[in-house]
Amino acid sequence: MTTTLRPAEPLQRNADGTRSRRYQVCVNSRPVGVLHLGTSANLGDAVARIIEVRIAEPDRRRGRGTVAALAAEEVARGWGCTRMEVVVPAAEEGATRLVGALGYSLRNRSMEKRLGGAPPELPPESQARPMTPAEFAAWQEHALEDYARMWIERGVPEAAAHAKARRDHETLLPQGRSTGDMSFSVLEHAGTRVGVLWLALQEDRGFVFDVETDPDHRGRGHGRTLMLLAERRAIAAGRPVLGLNVFAGNAPAERLYESLGYETKESAFSKPLL
Repeated sequence: MTTTLRPAEPLQRNADGTRSRRYQVCVNSRPVGVLHLGTSANLGDAVARIIEVRIAEPDRRRGRGTVAALAAEEVARGWGCTRMEVVVPAAEEGATRLVGALGYSLRNRSMEKRLGGAPPELPPESQARPMTPAEFAAWQEHALEDYARMWIERGVPEAAAHAKARRDHETLLPQGRSTGDMSFSVLEHAGTRVGVLWLALQEDRGFVFDVETDPDHRGRGHGRTLMLLAERRAIAAGRPVLGLNVFAGNAPAERLYESLGYETKESAFSKPLL
């Protein structure tokens, strides 16, 4: 039996500059599922993403999804893409095994924690204050370089990574430090600066965009204190959930978040197209 992709619509040129197309997954011309392929709005036209792949229940566990994903890679090569990405919900263990078997590597995880009603206490001698304009300028310069470097290390071309870093900051912080619902804090311990926190108060949750302990003060529990500070701020603002993103390979951060009760909601995987 031969599994193929049959276009279900013309190639779409979307308002955000991406391309996309829906396909039927067919076995000997018999439709058995659907696949939706597109390019990445965040990482550029050279990165293709499997938006959806779904095989009908009677045809599952027969390799149909594997062949469909491989066929999608061929389509992406024809589009001139050099990398594939896919986001898998944590509950879909079968899909996680599939992307691993196809050579995808974990890139980052989206994690969340449901917050209680009582804000956690900070350790003695730890307190937060707003980031000053001068501190914000220095932090943003460092944050842009650090964010771009993380994408470069994960296969994104240097120019595209720096462009993404600038674009994301401009989108999220159109008024810089004064952007509404954004909080920039400096954590001090015993009167000494030890770290920084960037917290967004989104419509239905808080989101930690950046948490960093200053290099000379790492390994002393200040990262945990910064996360407790984020929880305090989210609870005070009436947000019942706190979310964050963690890149694969950042073992200390992963251990910290898991120890605080954060759970993975989605995992993003990527693969170079050779």
